[in-house]
Amino acid sequence: MSTLVTLPVLLPILGAALTVLAARSARTQRLIGIVVLAAVSVVAAVLLVAADRTGPVVAELGGWPAPVGIVLVADRLSALLLLISTVVTLAVLVYAIGQRISDYGRETASTTFHPIFLLLSTGVSLAYLTGDLFSLFVAFEIMLAASYVLITRRTNASRIRSGMTYVIISLTSSLLFLTTIALVYAATGTVNLADLAGRVAALPEGLRTLLSMLTIVTFGIKAAMVPLHFWLPDSYPNAPAPVTALFAGLLTKVGVYALLRTQTLVFPGTGPSTVLLVLAVLTMVVGALGALAQDDLNRLLSFLLVSHIGFMLFGLAVYDARGAGGTALYIVHHITVQATLFLVSGLITRRTGTVSIDAMGGLARRSPALAVLFAVPALTLAGIPPTSGFVAKLALLQAGATGGAATAVVAGFVVLASLLTLYAMVRVWVRVFWGTEKEPLPDPDPTDELVVGTARASRPMYAATVALVAVSTAIAVAAGPLSAITEQAGADLMARTPYIEAVLG
Repeated sequence: MSTLVTLPVLLPILGAALTVLAARSARTQRLIGIVVLAAVSVVAAVLLVAADRTGPVVAELGGWPAPVGIVLVADRLSALLLLISTVVTLAVLVYAIGQRISDYGRETASTTFHPIFLLLSTGVSLAYLTGDLFSLFVAFEIMLAASYVLITRRTNASRIRSGMTYVIISLTSSLLFLTTIALVYAATGTVNLADLAGRVAALPEGLRTLLSMLTIVTFGIKAAMVPLHFWLPDSYPNAPAPVTALFAGLLTKVGVYALLRTQTLVFPGTGPSTVLLVLAVLTMVVGALGALAQDDLNRLLSFLLVSHIGFMLFGLAVYDARGAGGTALYIVHHITVQATLFLVSGLITRRTGTVSIDAMGGLARRSPALAVLFAVPALTLAGIPPTSGFVAKLALLQAGATGGAATAVVAGFVVLASLLTLYAMVRVWVRVFWGTEKEPLPDPDPTDELVVGTARASRPMYAATVALVAVSTAIAVAAGPLSAITEQAGADLMARTPYIEAVLG
């Protein structure tokens, strides 16, 4: 079983190498990518069942035990997030394959897209499974390198500028992370997370607080937490739809996962965190208000992405098992729905030839199926019953209601941000799908991959989007068993003992 823990990291690397060797065969590249991600999904499901039944599954790389050696750990939280992330990645790959077929033909291969796509999956898997801070840093660097290539493929000046912003901010965050690792190692003599759980507790309180704040800032940048969010709305909207969907669905959630793991395991709190509660409110409100000011559909969705990071921060800030479990459940929901909305946005812009909401209109008459595909995830994001968004927000509100006066007040901001999200989604619906039909605009730059092939979208693109809508619906249908897993995951996070004993023995 411990051998399986290594496969989500090794299989995408092997697949990336094979797609490079198959650079002349587009069909072979597509087949390799789909098979690899499907296999990782199966492995993740097996690990989730094993972790739920018997506890965390640990792999000691090279036979070296922790804390000396590198370990990979699959507990309930990491296995669940690995499963949902890989399923979303697989759907996005199918969408991207369909888009490339529509734009460049069935026989056109790529020397960069498929290998880099799989390497990004490698970084995400390593981030979820790693048991030490330095390997987590390596995972972030793999994701950074892969995402920079994806965001600047077939580039233009605008995308170069946004890509440089993304890279500069990410490198700054990485430098801060590396500095934090050095300080942690200097103070404790280890970077293993389970070992740090005991050693950090023996440090002076001031030093503990400093190291905790450094990790919050570092991972807050990765997660696009206000006021460290400014890079995201300028970067994500300038990438092709499948790339933006993958980034929005996975990369910021990896940052939230790192926050959740370190703040519960290494820097555990004894009650609600005032700092995180304030940051959660700012993130929810600033993101939602920023969305209302946008005419660009992708920028609007990017600001809503920022806003809903605040929901996850709120669950963490409660610092109890309910809050941590609510955050885990919300991450699962949000990975799916945010990726779906950006895929639908890609279909909309290919129909209309523009990302300007005011330049669209009457799309429901021309494409009622597209209207349904937008409506379902939009209502899910707003948290309308009985969607998965409602189930996840209900878990957070219950945690806030029982966490004290401060968390109850912040729970009110959760409701406010949800209403603002609903208003933003209704505004998009009215302007894009209702009203007078408008003629599609010509592609302003046929050489890039941002808005290409107006009114052309292949069946795989629609099939992948429908599949993600189905996954989101399945989360709501299976709310009972899924909530039980996330509640137990939250209890494990706060107890810390199952993780520590599994790693250190």
